[in-house]
Amino acid sequence: MTSLAPHHHQWSGPENTPQARELARFPLLSLAAAFLSIFLFAWLAEGVAKDQTAQFDSYVRAAVHQWTTPALTRLMFAATWMGSIGLANVAVLAFALFRYFLWRRAAIWLLVTVAGATVLVVGLKFAFHRPRPVPFFGAVPQTYSFPSGHSLFSFCFYGVLAGLITARIESRPLRILIWILAATLVFSIGLSRIYLGVHYPSDVLGGYLAGTIWVSTMLALDRLRTRRKNSVP
Repeated sequence: MTSLAPHHHQWSGPENTPQARELARFPLLSLAAAFLSIFLFAWLAEGVAKDQTAQFDSYVRAAVHQWTTPALTRLMFAATWMGSIGLANVAVLAFALFRYFLWRRAAIWLLVTVAGATVLVVGLKFAFHRPRPVPFFGAVPQTYSFPSGHSLFSFCFYGVLAGLITARIESRPLRILIWILAATLVFSIGLSRIYLGVHYPSDVLGGYLAGTIWVSTMLALDRLRTRRKNSVP
């Protein structure tokens, strides 16, 4: 009788795939990305605190808003939904799939990612207390503006989810496609927050940089752990 159970030996985990072993050799790259993002975030945050980004924010908001059409507005609302309720739905589906394939480490990784992103969003928003801009569409959200929670969460969640899935896929074209889809989704979510007018462009950039700090740090720690594990005789 043919077993209907998942072929777990085909999904043995990222540490056993060639691409993951290659990544494990370069933990310093992740640390470098984290430190660079910290520097850029600090520079941007200082500009926000001193209101030095006002001209940049106004210019980008106006440039984006001039492309307004009814169809594009609907598309932007759909994109911003994928950074909130849609993201939560994808997270539930991802955890269900991880449980099905017994990807315990992937589930823990994703859980830590979401938990860390939540702490970052709440802490940074209360630290800066930046008021929201006047929206172009919809009501004013009840949270502070800097950094964009949608941008930070989407960068962390979809980026890590793409990494977890591609680490378990041998097909290079499929891995590239997944990364392209994840990057397009993250960019669209950030753009939607500017298009709808509920965030300043500097808020979105701040969300991406904060997300890069968190994800790069996690990658560096994981690569160091994998490198240490592979070096044990």
